[in-house]
Amino acid sequence: MNNDAAQKPLDLMADYLAADMAAVNDLITERMASEHAPRIPEVTAHLVGAGGKRLRPMLTLAAARMCGYGGPFHVHLAATVEFIHTATLLHDDVVDESAQRRGRPTANLLWDNKSSVLVGDYLFARSFQLMTEPGSMRVMQILSNAAATIAEGEVLQLTAAQNLATDEAVYLQVVRGKTAALFSAATEVGGVIADAPEGHVKALFAYGDALGIAFQIVDDLLDYRGDAQATGKNIGDDFRERKLTLPVIKAVAKANAEQRSFWVRTIEKGRQEDGDLEHALALMHQHGTLDATKTDARKWAEMAKNALAPLPDHDLKTMLGDLADFVVSRIS
Repeated sequence: MNNDAAQKPLDLMADYLAADMAAVNDLITERMASEHAPRIPEVTAHLVGAGGKRLRPMLTLAAARMCGYGGPFHVHLAATVEFIHTATLLHDDVVDESAQRRGRPTANLLWDNKSSVLVGDYLFARSFQLMTEPGSMRVMQILSNAAATIAEGEVLQLTAAQNLATDEAVYLQVVRGKTAALFSAATEVGGVIADAPEGHVKALFAYGDALGIAFQIVDDLLDYRGDAQATGKNIGDDFRERKLTLPVIKAVAKANAEQRSFWVRTIEKGRQEDGDLEHALALMHQHGTLDATKTDARKWAEMAKNALAPLPDHDLKTMLGDLADFVVSRIS
């Protein structure tokens, strides 16, 4: 799939939702302001302005519109989702000691860790203010539960990321926490605010959950076989940061004693040497774990598409299905 074709689903959705997204962007700009702490909009604007398609808020808008919503509060919920996402990015970059995101220096590098953490806290607080405005207790439960699940997933990753006992079930639990929880909340609240039938709300949740898992698996795979210029991250960053992601988990499961000692040294103990990344890639190719990871990503993308079946026919339903294909097209 060429790049123009790969971009089409996101571009079509962005065009379809252009008016709504403009309202979301205006609300984000308004609510990230601070009269007394100018560093807040400075740090937030750096990250918000770094690019990206605003995928998560678009999912909320698409779900609401597809379910026939005609009110104003899907904009508030989309902005809530984006604030939660931005807050987690600020915190993640501090935890990971990252220096680059989307090809630009991270906020913690340009300012400092304290600023990143505290501005992230501010955005979380703003997200909770926003989610109350539609006046729906169920919406607040979904989004507040997602925020807690994201934090839980990040803490679980701290203990699991460098432990070779981490298996695919634990990996999936981490992914469901740190990534898929916000995807599924984004789609679910779109159906809830539209007062959609319960079957449709459940379908939207299932779609977001499966799409989020596929998205994270693809992201982890791109760390070993992606284009650094396209992804904004260097090949092997996860290996250097000793993150036990799915391609490595699969390789560890198939490792002999000698290979396992390599993983113990490089991932568990962190004693990495020149040539270790190349050796890690060779082991993954030897055991076919990169291809197996790609197969898993495609499986979850297909599950996302299938989850849409109960929903009414709509242009946005087609776009959401195409979006699932686009997510995995990045590794084709």
